[in-house]
Amino acid sequence: MSGLGIFPSNIFRAYDIRGVYGRDLTDELAKAIALSYASMLDNSGDVLLGRDVRLSGEKLMKSVSEGLREGGCNVLNVGIVPTPVSYFGVVWWKLHGGIQITASHNPPEWNGMKLITAEGDTISEGAGMEELRKIVLEGRWKISDRPGVETCRELVHDYVEFLLSKVKIEKKMRIAVDYSNGATTMVFPKIAELLGIEVIGLNDEPNGLFPGHLPEPTEETLRELQELVKENNVEFGVGFDGDGDRAVFIDDKGRILPGDIVLGVYVKHLEKKGKVIYDLNCSSALRQVILENGCEPIESRVGRAYMLKEVRRLGAVIGGEKSNHLYFSEVWGFDDAIYAVLKMVEILSKTGKKLSEIVDTIPVYPSTPIMVFDCPDEIKGKVVEKIAEKLSNEGLEISRLDGVKAYFEDGWILIRPSNTMPQIKMSVEAVTEERLREIVEYGKKLIVDTIKSIQ
Repeated sequence: MSGLGIFPSNIFRAYDIRGVYGRDLTDELAKAIALSYASMLDNSGDVLLGRDVRLSGEKLMKSVSEGLREGGCNVLNVGIVPTPVSYFGVVWWKLHGGIQITASHNPPEWNGMKLITAEGDTISEGAGMEELRKIVLEGRWKISDRPGVETCRELVHDYVEFLLSKVKIEKKMRIAVDYSNGATTMVFPKIAELLGIEVIGLNDEPNGLFPGHLPEPTEETLRELQELVKENNVEFGVGFDGDGDRAVFIDDKGRILPGDIVLGVYVKHLEKKGKVIYDLNCSSALRQVILENGCEPIESRVGRAYMLKEVRRLGAVIGGEKSNHLYFSEVWGFDDAIYAVLKMVEILSKTGKKLSEIVDTIPVYPSTPIMVFDCPDEIKGKVVEKIAEKLSNEGLEISRLDGVKAYFEDGWILIRPSNTMPQIKMSVEAVTEERLREIVEYGKKLIVDTIKSIQ
């Protein structure tokens, strides 16, 4: 192989590689990326290779394995596993790196790659992604004269044993789970059985076509689970995304809980006090909960690449995003949806409280879910820059930590480019419903008009 010349450079995203299989991400390109990653590892070492359930995953895994081995790395093939299991495996086995083939919550025709460092972090913007892209573009990878070998290795057993050592369930619990036909079907039922957790499951076949619904837990896709929770008197419901790094909780009253509320529940039951990291989308109410429970609140950029770094750098006890990525210090700061569910079961089993009772102690301000506006990848950064300039010129206090967040006397608005899709994302919070509607309409017009002005 030599340099690939022109290829869809937008597949190299802020903290992973993602695109439509066969159009943006081909087998040839996947092999080149693997060869380039092997070159970044000095053409040696042991590299874990896992994948999610997508139908294109098998072919991509073969191409990636070939690239790693031709680049001099040994491949430890762990098969279909949730993404956090691959993070765990790299650290637990003290490997040189790993690649998880996944497009997370994207539609089934998509696929991608998360390139894992020896510490379980991921190659991301400002942390290796630019170098990787340059090596691929210029064909500067090295073919080793000592190719590596591939072996299949069982990882799930070690992962299950590790999680069992981290939680203590004090009584039998009953929950409802929507697996989204994703990779968590390979692991969670085993753990639940060992812990005596009774599970009512939905979409529990690991089918890469995601026949139940798209592999992203949203208000629309979680409706069946909400009804299941209300009809079966369970402790709570949880919807996993396609690759198992995100868990969306539904309380016993059938309410879908945003990640900042869920993080608030964990904070209220922390055994160890300390720093709590949360993203800019989170409610001001979370900051109140963190302070009231003797912890230190710290805001971060949105996205795993930034959250994980902050949780580790600052030695935080926990972190979370409104999108329901939850980061736990006791599992190296990883965002692990399965562990998140087990910790929630542990809290409820110890306290004897209903999840809704705990949730109702957390203040609620009127807010929107994250709203999405289509915007081409090549201009979304320019759109946000222009919006930031407009907001600043209006005399508002703004933060540029991630996109732009503007603070009003009675609310805030956050506008940022998506890290994974050709989209602009907006979220809003206010002190009243009426004011919320006003800020939302203001933000919608601002985004739409700015996109039009640049296109």
